[in-house]
Amino acid sequence: MEEKDLALYPFITEASSYVSGLGFSLERLITSRAMDSARSRGVERVLQALKGEVHKPQLLVSDENKILIEMLSYPFSRILVSCIDDNFLIRRYALAEAVSCYELLRLESSDFICSIASDFHVDVISCDHEFDIHFTDYIRLASSMKALEWKLVNRKIQKGHVYISKEELSRLLQEAMRDRIQSSLPLDIPKDVCQICAPYISSIQTELQQMKETFGSGDFGAVESNMFPPCMVHAISNVRAGVNLAHSMRFALTSFLRNVGMSADDIIAMFNVSPDFDMEKTRYQIEHISGSSGTEYKPPSCSTMRTYGNCYGADELCSRIKHPLNYYRRKTWFKHKNDDSQQQPSSENKNT
Repeated sequence: MEEKDLALYPFITEASSYVSGLGFSLERLITSRAMDSARSRGVERVLQALKGEVHKPQLLVSDENKILIEMLSYPFSRILVSCIDDNFLIRRYALAEAVSCYELLRLESSDFICSIASDFHVDVISCDHEFDIHFTDYIRLASSMKALEWKLVNRKIQKGHVYISKEELSRLLQEAMRDRIQSSLPLDIPKDVCQICAPYISSIQTELQQMKETFGSGDFGAVESNMFPPCMVHAISNVRAGVNLAHSMRFALTSFLRNVGMSADDIIAMFNVSPDFDMEKTRYQIEHISGSSGTEYKPPSCSTMRTYGNCYGADELCSRIKHPLNYYRRKTWFKHKNDDSQQQPSSENKNT
């Protein structure tokens, strides 16, 4: 591969070997003034990852300095993420790096895609814009993909080989990239190195805290997200951290949010960081659940949620209700009742 390709796909084995061969010490990377641009780009990578995607620069073979900065920014960003050592950040970072590479990979040549696949020990045969891989490789790569179209029974398969498009292979490799990056973090970074990196870490921690507060409180307009049952809070937290939900939990969450009054656009905006996100499919599914086909769906009962393994963190109120919507209604009713009682004037004020 060319150096510019190694800079754009920095987690592949060849790229790691190339950077190691450059001879840059850890001390030089984190302290040398000559590395200021690489460190700044490393911070930028992590901040962009928190927002959903790492923006890759346009690189030409002649852009030697830009290529070097991009290459070295990747290990520095991993140092920063490791020093912070937050699971939410690690998942967001790994997903965003993988998504940005997927966007590039789907536009690459078939031979290039096959070379990336081989780095993940996947043998791919390319023919007329279609690829086939062994079903064992397909299962390994698609294991975290929860959408129904990724189930093996829904794929074209012949003599143990699964036939997929270039787009689909790129998407499967995105999962391999995400898993490689996520499973390698956090790195074992010495405390003194993290202390030196503290000025760079500060802005990331501020953004991370703000994002967690936003995700925790929700931005649902008139919908009172602090009244949601624990199962829905858990699902929303996972979605926004880039975790794939099982199909049954996606349906439960979407139908719940629609029934409590959240708009389709707001639900789409929430799901857009999911590894399985597809704008058209997501909108269709939300509108279908909302009644476009003539039937407006309700979320499953608590007993059904337990059957599918989707009941998380049940609290005391959960033991007294049988449906997630009843949980929401009960909590909002009590809240409004208490608010009204606090606003009632005292008998002394009434007689004044």
